[in-house]
Amino acid sequence: MWDWGSAAFNAVIVTFVFTVYLTDSVAADEESGSQALGVSLAVAGVFIALLAPVSGQRSDAGGRRKLWLAVHTGLVVVCTAGLFFIRDDPSYLLPGLVLVAVGSVFFEIAEVNYNAMLVQVSTRATIGRVSGFGWGMGYFGGLIALTVVLFAFVQPDVGLFGVTSQDGLNIRVVALFSALWFAVFAVPVLLFVPEAPASGEPVRGGFFAGYAVLARRLREMWRGDRRTLGFLLASAVYRDGLTAIFTFGGVVAAGTFGFSATEVVVFAIAANLCSGAGAVLGGRLDDRFGSKPVIVTALLGLLLMGGGLVVLSGKAAFWVCGLVLSGFVGPAQSSSRTFLARIVAPEREGEAFGLYATTGRAVSFLGPLAFSGFIALFGGQRAGMAGILLILLAGLVALLPIRPPDPSDGN
Repeated sequence: MWDWGSAAFNAVIVTFVFTVYLTDSVAADEESGSQALGVSLAVAGVFIALLAPVSGQRSDAGGRRKLWLAVHTGLVVVCTAGLFFIRDDPSYLLPGLVLVAVGSVFFEIAEVNYNAMLVQVSTRATIGRVSGFGWGMGYFGGLIALTVVLFAFVQPDVGLFGVTSQDGLNIRVVALFSALWFAVFAVPVLLFVPEAPASGEPVRGGFFAGYAVLARRLREMWRGDRRTLGFLLASAVYRDGLTAIFTFGGVVAAGTFGFSATEVVVFAIAANLCSGAGAVLGGRLDDRFGSKPVIVTALLGLLLMGGGLVVLSGKAAFWVCGLVLSGFVGPAQSSSRTFLARIVAPEREGEAFGLYATTGRAVSFLGPLAFSGFIALFGGQRAGMAGILLILLAGLVALLPIRPPDPSDGN
């Protein structure tokens, strides 16, 4: 349910609705608005990379993982609700961007604690299917939330409760809806999942003292747990490729395959359904065959279908290859979370998933750089797609020598 609820922030606020409102309606012009949005999210990414591992480490140490999940989820809800006051006037652009960026930081830190709870709500025999089901629920929840806001508020001239587009009210109400959606569906995990035990290694000397502990832990991992370090780096690379697929998928559909705006939205809905279903199925395969075989198979499938999109033409080719490709994205994401949960030392899950977030942020430039760089070098969006596939291939190659966790014993 937390995955389901959090999709309102990811899909509605950050990806499809509110950031589009900020750049198209609030900013003086779309170009300057897009640039400002990019800068604000980049700054947020820096804060996430710096804060995530120490925040996770401290929640492990104090045995307050659920408490900090509640606090940071609540802060995301507050930031989201605050967007209601952002009118369609350039003077509101800065506070709108600040709320989105701050909400993104709190969301990522909340997700560190949420991911770390995976081992609390599963057994060694079921961790894959639990992770896959949760990831799938995130996709499905995002689709339902998007459908509601689009047909209840965004598209109608007069929406639910008599809402109109005057002063951007139809989009501002969407922010209140998203805040309520996340708040309601975050409650079950806070009520029914027990608090994690303390790791027995309390951090003294304030928040920043945690960086000294983190440095010591990284040295220990380098000496005795290079598998975890290797996986963090390898997964960071291919996860950025996965992000790039969704980031540039709509652009490629319109620019290379001639999709209209409506067709792009319809395809996005179908793609998310396929990704959610793939995550659920991949979770069950994870428990049976292990995390690494699922990730490797998914990456190979992505490379094959992505290669098809590079060489084939026509809308039918994009529909077939694109939907099959989407079905491999969910398992790769879900089993990556499971892989780390299986190999991390007990009671250090928060720290590990903090590093998971940090390494992902550290290489988040790779996908966009490969896409734009290959277009500049070779011309055309097909070349850009090939650049993204190269990132996925690099991540796969880095993953192959890493010893997989045994699903039967969790290590």
